[in-house]
Amino acid sequence: MNLADAPWKAVYPAGLTPDTELDAYPVHEIVDRAAAEWGDKTAFSFRGRNTSYADLKRQVDRCAEAFAAAGLKKGERVALYLPNTLYHPVTFFGAVKAGLTVVHLSPLDGDLVLRHKLTDSGARVIVTTNIGEMATRAAGLIGDGVIDTVIVGDDAALGVSELTGPMPSGKGVVAFDDFLAGASGLRLPEVSPDDLALLQYTGGTTGLPKGAMLTHRNLSTSVSAYDRWFDGFDLTHPGEDRVLLFLPLFHIYALSAVMLRALNNGLELIMHTRFDAETALADIENGATSFPAVPTMWIAIAAVPDFEKRDLSSLRYCASGGAPLPVEIARKIKKRSGHDVLGGWGMTETSPAGTNIPITRPDMVGTIGIPLPGIWMDVVSLDDPTRVLPAGETGELRIVGPNVTKGYWNRPDETKASFSDGGLLTGDIGHMNDEGFFTIVDRKKDMILCGGYNVYPQLIEQAIYEHPDVEEVLVIGIADDYRGEAAKAFIKLRRGTGTLSLDALRAFLKGRLGPHEIPTALELRDALPRTPVGKLSKLELKQEEAERRQAALAS
Repeated sequence: MNLADAPWKAVYPAGLTPDTELDAYPVHEIVDRAAAEWGDKTAFSFRGRNTSYADLKRQVDRCAEAFAAAGLKKGERVALYLPNTLYHPVTFFGAVKAGLTVVHLSPLDGDLVLRHKLTDSGARVIVTTNIGEMATRAAGLIGDGVIDTVIVGDDAALGVSELTGPMPSGKGVVAFDDFLAGASGLRLPEVSPDDLALLQYTGGTTGLPKGAMLTHRNLSTSVSAYDRWFDGFDLTHPGEDRVLLFLPLFHIYALSAVMLRALNNGLELIMHTRFDAETALADIENGATSFPAVPTMWIAIAAVPDFEKRDLSSLRYCASGGAPLPVEIARKIKKRSGHDVLGGWGMTETSPAGTNIPITRPDMVGTIGIPLPGIWMDVVSLDDPTRVLPAGETGELRIVGPNVTKGYWNRPDETKASFSDGGLLTGDIGHMNDEGFFTIVDRKKDMILCGGYNVYPQLIEQAIYEHPDVEEVLVIGIADDYRGEAAKAFIKLRRGTGTLSLDALRAFLKGRLGPHEIPTALELRDALPRTPVGKLSKLELKQEEAERRQAALAS
């Protein structure tokens, strides 16, 4: 694993090398440095109000002191139960500056998952806001003994919003302003790069999520890897760019690859609580220069009725992450904006730096690109993860770098099983070409075993997306008495189209896919399930099919 000999080094621009040393530092120093360099510039634009870098630092410092005054000690966990709102960056940076470990909760978490994250992490304090029923729901956890304190930021204080819900009261409930009033200028603990900054929960083999342990080093070297890359390709204008932030900050993609990197470069974040395609287009027409998104956002934007007439000229960079972007959607966006929708790959466990597609190589759209500086990747055998495969052979992607988690909170067995020779086994199946570009064909857990053949749902989905009537599609494996497993497609059709039969779909795919890859079942849906970050989700569909299969066997 010698980065100086990485096969992708020839693709790097002049002045940038794979073996670059990545900077490591306590994450809250990003705000301190940014305030010193860009104090008067806007850090966040939210609901028509601007918060400067200097203002952000003042609020963060006060919040850190308030955590210390509340008696929270270094290493203790505090949970953030927040959608996109200014309360998030203030409390995130305030908590880590006070030496605490942040635990992200999702507004979409069900009761079982919410309680699991809190009890597993040991967090006894929640910071939330009264958007919808979130504050009321959090306060209810006090009576159940799950937590001790709920700190509630009043949503109405950030501007008029139809999202504002009831403000709870009672024992253990503290208004955010009252919490800040307790700040007393106490000396804050020393924080080192190797201290635990974040417990970011991700899917677990038991069905309940597991907490990836991310240190300040993990997060800061991830930001450094992105910075080296973007600087090398001249993709960032420090102190000038305006970045659309619809992605949820409780997700690692938005937290690290968007917010931390943007603040580290003095950029303006145009933040919204909820995604709306029309709002995104309006912001772009009003001068947003960068739009990092997930595929479902680009799909929604491309489906806006007058999309072909919209002015996207302010955009200098379009990115897509979190899942593969359908090739047909990427073509449509490029035709309108003039930009390739670039992106790459990463995961919660990598903070999430991993790979990216060089702006100089739009011909490689469809791959996940090459590793970012300071990061090593290879492909290992599915049967023996210690055996590295040569270029062109398909196996499991493995990654090594200072941005990679050391393991999972309270899960020593899963931690051990997730590493091979010091490299994290990603669970993604793919291959690398001679230039060092990686291609993912599917998730290891999603692979379909059909009549002895490995069938990859993502490849089937890409072929189905070529059908002009298809807006969104998910493919999963279902039980098949003859083949063992077969592919089933769940499709959302575009508005104004008719219907689509299984026979018609199979006829369309003939020649595009092998006979064993063509779906044997089709279900049309008005909507497909999504994860909290907006990615299409197969989990619910798999659960439905399993229940359907069980019911059929019982009858």
